[in-house]
Amino acid sequence: MRGEGIQRCAPSPRLRGEGGGDGRGAVLRIFAAAIVCLTLAFAPAAAHVPVILDFGDSLTAGYGLAPDQAFPPRLQAALQRRGIEARVVNAGVSGDTTAGGLARLDWALADKPDLVIVALGANDALRGIDPATVRSNLDKMIRRIDSSGAKMLLLGMLAPPNWGEEYKTAFDRIFPDLARVYGVPLYPFFLEGVAMKPELNQPDGLHPNERGIAVLVDRITPVVARLVGGPS
Repeated sequence: MRGEGIQRCAPSPRLRGEGGGDGRGAVLRIFAAAIVCLTLAFAPAAAHVPVILDFGDSLTAGYGLAPDQAFPPRLQAALQRRGIEARVVNAGVSGDTTAGGLARLDWALADKPDLVIVALGANDALRGIDPATVRSNLDKMIRRIDSSGAKMLLLGMLAPPNWGEEYKTAFDRIFPDLARVYGVPLYPFFLEGVAMKPELNQPDGLHPNERGIAVLVDRITPVVARLVGGPS
């Protein structure tokens, strides 16, 4: 490595004076070229901007909202207000289940994110999908994300009561159980503070409106900030 940078930046013979003489102008040009090369050689590397993959369903995609009002861009803006420059990728697909998420996960991980937020399970619960199937899908996702080298945040989901107490108990245990087994950070309930509040949801009662998204972002941003190494 010794001297390599200077050798690559060495002035060509054309910088020398005609007839082999070294005129004052040529010397100044050589000096200026050397300064430029040294500046480039010792310039600090650009700071790494963390990439956060927000991997979910319509709650992530921003169903019924303008694109810039969805959870991912508003999370990115909230992080920036804390002095954290991160790029939050909206990988939400409306209607997606844990099975659909598992099927597209490898493609989503191709961009090598630093952090993956997994926010799936709501549609599984609404459709009454077997909790054992949901658990298996999430288990596989966690292991794939871990093998990719990315950090992970699991956003929990709770089942509605209409499928019965047995179903709800089995479903609601999935997220804390997996978080404990794999040592994954868990935010217990993605819709905490918003669910069942008409003023924070769209007319369907399922998807947060802009005010509801603001509540979610305010609650979850400190958790994400800690995971990307910024102030919480």
